[in-house]
Amino acid sequence: MDAKADFTMTVSKEETVAAMLPLQEHWLPFSNLDLLLPPVDVGVFFCYKKPEGCITSFTSVVSVLKTALAQALVSYYAFAGEVVANAAGEPELLCNNRGVDFVQAYADVELRHLDLHNPDQSIKGKLVPKKKYGVLSAQATELRCGGIVVACTFDHRIADAYSANMFLVSWAEMARSKSISLVPSFRRSLMNPRRPGCIDSSLDQMYVPISSLPPPKQHLDQPADHLISRIYYIPSEKLNELQSLACSNGYKRSKLESFSSFLWKMVALLAVKDGFKFSKMGIVVDGRVRLGEGDEDKARLMGSYFGNVLSIPFGGQGVNELIEKPLWWVANQVHDFLDHAVTKEHFLGMIDWVEAHRPEPALAKIYMNGSDEGPAFVVSSGQRFPVSKVDFGWDRPVFGSYHFPWGGDSGYVMPMPSPCREGDWVVYMHLFKRQLELIEAEAGSVLRPLTFDYLQLV
Repeated sequence: MDAKADFTMTVSKEETVAAMLPLQEHWLPFSNLDLLLPPVDVGVFFCYKKPEGCITSFTSVVSVLKTALAQALVSYYAFAGEVVANAAGEPELLCNNRGVDFVQAYADVELRHLDLHNPDQSIKGKLVPKKKYGVLSAQATELRCGGIVVACTFDHRIADAYSANMFLVSWAEMARSKSISLVPSFRRSLMNPRRPGCIDSSLDQMYVPISSLPPPKQHLDQPADHLISRIYYIPSEKLNELQSLACSNGYKRSKLESFSSFLWKMVALLAVKDGFKFSKMGIVVDGRVRLGEGDEDKARLMGSYFGNVLSIPFGGQGVNELIEKPLWWVANQVHDFLDHAVTKEHFLGMIDWVEAHRPEPALAKIYMNGSDEGPAFVVSSGQRFPVSKVDFGWDRPVFGSYHFPWGGDSGYVMPMPSPCREGDWVVYMHLFKRQLELIEAEAGSVLRPLTFDYLQLV
């Protein structure tokens, strides 16, 4: 099946959708963990077959989406606001019901011909909207075959993937005339620092004030190499094989640890060819469960908390060791650097660390790795990605994915559940072009280019 990255897009209408009920204007402060995020936007998109039944026209589809969006924004009012600076120069959220920019478009391409493996050409700036104003933008695109793509772009400083997933499910529930199953909590007091604070020295190795960052450097040896995005899938059988190889001496490693370790070994293969001696990898950890430990009320509130509750612990290893050692050894290193970050104390310490450095902005060190330090990348588990639940009333999507070319010096990888075969993974990868070429050459039986043949649409 030939895929098309080059096709004609036509925007038919742009408008703003506000919350259905009037909201009292107020300011919502960023939590200390929100303040660790740079101003980057995250995209997410869902592909649907041509609707059947009572909703058949694209006009009807758009009407359902806009009405449901206006209803969902009553509870998710943060997405209808805009980011402003406070007196200290820090960002905060003005909840003024500015609304969400909503785009209607037409793409002269059939769903089965979309080049999903190459989202930079087929998705970015076409089917996923570029956010111009506000916090969230949305787009509905009708395809030539009658299929539909629904997409959003949101400000990462306002929401992590957990929060965005809550919103997407609620939006779909509203479209099906259901009640919202999980009402978001914006209680920022859950993120208050301790008095006095207690900061572990390890946090100084993970996060850094922006003023302490060195100026960016160009890696002159490979000026043509650049970060690009690709989407792959991994059959469950291959994941099980990786996990089996990553376990040893009775120690069980998760699929995420096993896959991340495998990917680290692949990245090291090119690094050693390029003369690097060292490589770093981070894994995103969600702190909601950790911060709720020992307090039932807080655990319940953290389960619906809207905002950022993320840490990015990372480890560094010599590239020769990564290549020569077995997968289980690399998985042990990954498990070790994760171990100290999956605790309540770690996240409480992060909140205290930010408080001690305010109002100066800071971010994760691995985000601005520097091209002369050796390759670095971050893996973020998207296993909670609710692709099967984002049903607006014309059946579940045949495919969905985040799209996050995040703008840092490091790569970014997100594995998500496959929508069509239980146990398989879909993997969004934003790495250097030469890294992806090597991975495809060396690990093509594990990471396979995503096509609609795989999605069983042919």
